[in-house]
Amino acid sequence: MDTFGANEWLVDELYDLYRQDKTKVDPAWWEFFDDYSPGVPGQPPTLNAATSGFVPAPVVTEPVTADAPTALVTPPAAVPPSAPAPTYPVPPAPPLAPKAEVSNETATSVLKGPAARVVTNMEASLAVPTATSVRAVPARLLQDNRTVINNHLARTRGGKVSFTHLIGYAVVRAVADVPAMNSHFTEVDGKPALVSSSAINLGLAIDQTKADGTRQLLVPSIKGAQDMDFSQFHAA
Repeated sequence: MDTFGANEWLVDELYDLYRQDKTKVDPAWWEFFDDYSPGVPGQPPTLNAATSGFVPAPVVTEPVTADAPTALVTPPAAVPPSAPAPTYPVPPAPPLAPKAEVSNETATSVLKGPAARVVTNMEASLAVPTATSVRAVPARLLQDNRTVINNHLARTRGGKVSFTHLIGYAVVRAVADVPAMNSHFTEVDGKPALVSSSAINLGLAIDQTKADGTRQLLVPSIKGAQDMDFSQFHAA
């Protein structure tokens, strides 16, 4: 059976079926298997290809290759639809309050007491000859001294000093050292005159806040300041 080569086993299986029941085999094989003897070499098949229409295909043995592992693809988890945002009713805008009518009237009040006295003194000072000069004075030492004094007061009897106290006392000491500064202008029998005094009376304008929140300008007068030390001046 070298004629069939690798297909010899297929011919033998078809011959076994033919022997059992030839109707199980294609009629084209019947004439061949009538004279077929298995194991006899050189016996060619007597099939008529034009009439049978069946030609056994050669069996080709292909190498078996292992399939590549298939990657598992996990489908994305279904995202549940988000719930619609709740809607809230918008409250109506509050009605606008009617604008208060602006009065064009002006109010005038008469100054009394300390306020009236300050105005009188300010008006009187306009008649005093004044010579204005400007000097640049370093204030760093003034600030440092105030800090030293306030720290000492905090450790002892308490209280604080301000720049007004320091500058006011410095003016008093300067006037005492230069008596010519302690002079003022006046008129005697209608003639100008210069009055010199040995006493130093100092007035300081101080801006204070009253109990109702308004502010008031006070001008305390310190009499005999030339004889005071700084502690007495601060207490006055």
